Amino acid sequence: MSELKVDKFTGVGTAGSIVVTGEGNSTTTNLQQGLTKSWTNVDGGSGTPVIRDSFNHSTLTDNGTGDYTLALSNSMGNVNYSLQTTGSGTATGGPSVFNRKLTVYTASAIPTTSQYVIASGYNYYSASNFFDNHYNFTEVLGDLA
Repeated sequence: MSELKVDKFTGVGTAGSIVVTGEGNSTTTNLQQGLTKSWTNVDGGSGTPVIRDSFNHSTLTDNGTGDYTLALSNSMGNVNYSLQTTGSGTATGGPSVFNRKLTVYTASAIPTTSQYVIASGYNYYSASNFFDNHYNFTEVLGDLA
């Protein structure tokens, strides 16, 4: 087996852009575009919400029951990034079932390049349905600034 050890990959045409050929040599993927730019694992159900672990996040703000603002350490290049969320586990004030809907954004908090809002909720968006979920997960894909 071969082993390749490097500290940096640099593209020939564009320094930060590396193209990887897919299976069957028929498609290519831009490695830079395909990387997750941030992720979090938030515990919202044990009193004060905390970030258990994360990548590229600086702070978490508790906006109220099941409603959190997450600030990015390094901003995104624009607000057109993709944000995925999910949640599971026992919730304080919520049902003891897994895979609850995790609503993204509140009406007054459109995502910005430096932060976004998530809210743990039941099957539809309403602040009256928010609860402090023990497991809240996020992932952001897009271009960093």
